[in-house]
Amino acid sequence: MADVYELSIALNLRKDLSDEEVAELRWHLGLGPRPQTLRIVPRFPIVVEQDDGELAVEDHPEPLLGLHGAARHVGGALVSTLVRPEHSRNGAWALTIRQEIHPDEFELIGELLGWLATEADDRHRTDAGTIRLGWTRFYESDRFEPLMVREGRVVWP
Repeated sequence: MADVYELSIALNLRKDLSDEEVAELRWHLGLGPRPQTLRIVPRFPIVVEQDDGELAVEDHPEPLLGLHGAARHVGGALVSTLVRPEHSRNGAWALTIRQEIHPDEFELIGELLGWLATEADDRHRTDAGTIRLGWTRFYESDRFEPLMVREGRVVWP
């Protein structure tokens, strides 16, 4: 048995992303090289055992939503894409993501999704200030749950 969730996001972002933000976001989506400096999600701590048996925390940056190809658990394909549609009146970005994620990844992915929520187009915002990003689904379920950010924090299943 696996603890895997499908993460589906269809999000419009505002136009004012800096070149550095776009580069880092593209890296997280598996669409470009890793930038020299990471600002959106700056640290990727993991615990490793050193040669002497002691545990240490090291930084191991990895793209958070960069899988592409056939899904192992949820069926279908895993994709992440970021485009600037030609028909966009204001130069905004369109983001579509479908990934398999594990609850152990929720914290780091939550940092990235929290940042995305700050950049979301107003149509994704509710009157109560919640930002609707997309949906999650436990891999064995046929029921999708809304994926939202409230007060800067992702509301996970």
